[in-house]
Amino acid sequence: MIKKVLKYCETPAYIIDEKLLTKNLEILAELEKETGAKILLAQKCFSCYEFYPLISKYLSGTTASGLYEARLAGEFFSGENHVYSPAYKESEIKEIAKICDAIYFNSFRQIEKFSGIVKAAGKKVFLRINPEHSTQEISIYDPCDENSRLGVRLKDFESASPELVKILDGLHFHTLCEQNSDALEETVEVVERNFAEILRRVKFLNLGGGHHITKKSYDINRLKKIIRHLQKNYDLQIYLEPGEAVALNAGFLVAEVLEIQPERNGISNAIIDASAECHMPDVIEMPYRPNIIGAGKIGEKPFNYRFGGATCLAGDVIGEYSFDNPLREGDRIIFKDMAIYTMVKNNTFNGMKLPAIYKIDSSGKLVLIKNFGYEDFKVRL
Repeated sequence: MIKKVLKYCETPAYIIDEKLLTKNLEILAELEKETGAKILLAQKCFSCYEFYPLISKYLSGTTASGLYEARLAGEFFSGENHVYSPAYKESEIKEIAKICDAIYFNSFRQIEKFSGIVKAAGKKVFLRINPEHSTQEISIYDPCDENSRLGVRLKDFESASPELVKILDGLHFHTLCEQNSDALEETVEVVERNFAEILRRVKFLNLGGGHHITKKSYDINRLKKIIRHLQKNYDLQIYLEPGEAVALNAGFLVAEVLEIQPERNGISNAIIDASAECHMPDVIEMPYRPNIIGAGKIGEKPFNYRFGGATCLAGDVIGEYSFDNPLREGDRIIFKDMAIYTMVKNNTFNGMKLPAIYKIDSSGKLVLIKNFGYEDFKVRL
């Protein structure tokens, strides 16, 4: 479908395919139905609120990372509104408690300061725990790193006031990143070993995000087994808060080739009107190489190119690819899986234009949601 509408959009542009998004939502909704667990959209990954009415038909709610995301969900999403932050501002906590159904704290000190406001508003108090069990190798995405600021460790419970522990309605841990259910299973084993007493006291447990539930290779039966085990042994309402699983492979970034530089060392630099630094920052931060429709790995096909953005940053390189035919100025390139961690993280470094946002609706029609210009650049400065 994306190729059929390609010529009608401006570039650069994000395009969200409603049918592909709905396919993911159907998988998640079925998981809710079969297990009784509640699934929340992690807005930090995908917050294109044009689709919130659709998503709210399938999922139970959202999670926010602070006041603004909480307000966005309150305005556009029909469902539960949860929020977690490593620390809250005193000037914002009353509004947060008014908007949100559950407030997740990162320390007993934060609970001591703000739980009275939350309880007075009739809302639930959750505490994030750190299982201190890493299942990944990229330290920037590892909340269980030995120096992590995220979550309360087991030893912190020993010095905590019993009154503060009694306040808790639920626990929360978030330790995964693009992982399968085997990583969750071993993490849950550690959580049970260390926090079983607390699990028996509370009513809710949020297993966090990072679950690649809608990926073809994901072992969803193992996930169901984990959920049912926790429900049976601790009588808990289980939550999950995936972000990527909601919009996985449902979005694209379309860019235009501006110039092909002369070949050097068997590869040509292709400069495009999209940027890794500005429009897909995880390419540099993660790092990873996004897939392009019709392209292969370097050397796999006859014509080799290194794609880079039109910024002054030397490291604004997206990746190396090969094609069956030579590229030309004006050709359009389609990057896959560009709904997640793109729109929420993009920026206007170097005065780069923000990509327009389109959707392909259920009938196959290309619809412009929003485009951006100079005023959007100026207002951010």
